[in-house]
Order: sequence, then C-alpha cells, then structure tokens
Amino acid sequence: MRASLHELCKNFINNRDTIKSAFGWESSYLYPVCAAVFTDKRQNADAERMKYCKDILKKQTGVFSNFRGNSKLAMISMLAVDSNSERKLEQSLRVYDALKEYFFSSQYLPVASIAIANLVEESRYDEIAARTRKIYDLMKKEHPFLTSSEDSVFAALLAVSGLTEEQVVQETENCYELLKADFFSGNAVQSLSHVLALGDGTPKEKCAKTIEMYQKLKENGYKYGTGYELATLGVLALLPEEPEVVMRDVMEVDDYLSKEKGYGLFGSGKKQRLMHAGMLVVSDYMESEDNLVMNSAAIGGTISLIAAQQAAMCAAIAASSAAAASSSSSS
Repeated sequence: MRASLHELCKNFINNRDTIKSAFGWESSYLYPVCAAVFTDKRQNADAERMKYCKDILKKQTGVFSNFRGNSKLAMISMLAVDSNSERKLEQSLRVYDALKEYFFSSQYLPVASIAIANLVEESRYDEIAARTRKIYDLMKKEHPFLTSSEDSVFAALLAVSGLTEEQVVQETENCYELLKADFFSGNAVQSLSHVLALGDGTPKEKCAKTIEMYQKLKENGYKYGTGYELATLGVLALLPEEPEVVMRDVMEVDDYLSKEKGYGLFGSGKKQRLMHAGMLVVSDYMESEDNLVMNSAAIGGTISLIAAQQAAMCAAIAASSAAAASSSSSS
C-alpha cells in the first residue's frame, strides 16, 4: 500500500474511534462517514470542537429541525472541519431556507444545503436552489417512482456543475440505460447515474469503466454493494487512473480495514467496508499531485470528493433511519 494511503487509513480509524467515544449514542453507520469528513481535510477529529459545534447547532436551530435529525452528526462534523464554524452554519441555514422555497423539508436537505454552501458564493444561493429544483423535477419526470428526497442532494451537486438542465437529463438517462441491466436496484442505479453525469467522458466510457471495476472486484472476491454503495463506486470510476490500479488500491484498503476493530466478523458489513475503502481511495487521489488532470475534468476535484462524501452520507442516513424504524416497530 502507498504510504499516503496507509496514513489516510490510520487517520480514518483514529477519527472514527474519537467520534464514537465522544458521541456514543449515534448510529454506527454514521461514525465512518463522519470520520471521512475529517480525513478528507487531513484533520484529526477534535471531540471538544465537535461538542462546540453541537452547541452552536443547538442554539441556531429548533428542536424539530432536520439539522438535528438523523444527519446531525454529519452536520456537526462538516461544521467542525471549517475554520469558521459559526459562519458555515449561517451560510448553510441560508441555503436551507432558499431550498425550502422549492422543496418539502427532509433529512437530506441539510446535506444538500451544506454541500451548496461549500461550493458556491453566497450571491448564488437563490439561483442554485431554483436550479436544484428544476433538475429535481426533470429527474422526477423521467423516473417518478424512483426519485425521492435523497435525490435532492445529487440535484444540488448537478446544479453546481457547469452542465445545463438538458445536459443533466441526457447524461443521467444515457448512463441509466447503459447500467440498468447490470444492477438490480433502480434507485441505486439512478444515484450512480447522477454521479457519473458529473464526470468527463462519454456515458458509454464512464459506464463501461464502472462495470469493469465492479467485475474486477467481484472476480477477486470483493463483492461491491449494489444498493446505496453504488454511487461511491461511480466516483471511483471517474478517477483518471486505470481501473486495475484503482481496484488494487481499494482491495488493499479493504484488507487493512478488515483487521481493524469494528470491521471484522461482528462489525460493519463487507459492503459498507468496501464503500469506506473506496471513499479513502478517492480522497488519496484527490490529494495526489500526479492526478492534477482531475482539476481540468468536468467533475473537478472538490465536487468529486463531495459527491463521494454526500453519497456515503445519504447511505448512512438511510441505513440509520431504517434501523431506527425497525427497532421502533419491534419494541
């Protein structure tokens, strides 16, 4: 394993354990995702700073706010990595208010809000919120039964990209048609298609690379998840490296994680672990000077990393919501 990737893995595990110790009652699905927020920024999770961000979140939002719902720990983490947490929260809440003009409130809307706040200047918040809704409506028109609240996050990322609304639909639909025969979940394929639409290259090239990566992992005994995890695989497919090189990195990171507490026999499932491995590989490539070509691609380094992050967050929020619902129904 490359030294840079090995260091990321160690930092990721340390961050996960720090967050878990400080916020012991949160969903286990969220700890790795939040750890990745700090790892991506090459920061060590600071429990005291996170508790400070929890306090400012509590002061600035109501008890029923979605910022304090299932995505709360993710919000705290994304505020904590910012040098001006108060300012970032103010900006995110302004974006949230702009989005609420076009969307019903949901547990995913805060994720979309902070993504927009991280990517565009304040003068564009209203414009991007309106554009997010237009793209979401086009998604809904194409797939009325598949498109739901988590797609607002992908619509926001696509709204920030340089694509026109028409290009978004064309790229997404072309990818969806090419991918749907290879994966079972229509909803997951749609999310994957949204991510691939952000990247450079033709739909055929991007989809072929995604399928090749999936098959190479499977052939080597690493079965990548075909549910919410698929979107992160799409970001891996957008990396400029050859699939064999990227997949070798993913397998090495997965092997490393499998030996860590919380990832073994009784820890997170293999599919989640592979997704987390993929997130770390994306993060490592974004930092590499050898891959500055990524900055000239349509996706851009920042948006690609955020896309991987947001996809994993949506997966974690959905999983934690499902676990909470199951626990409630059985009690």
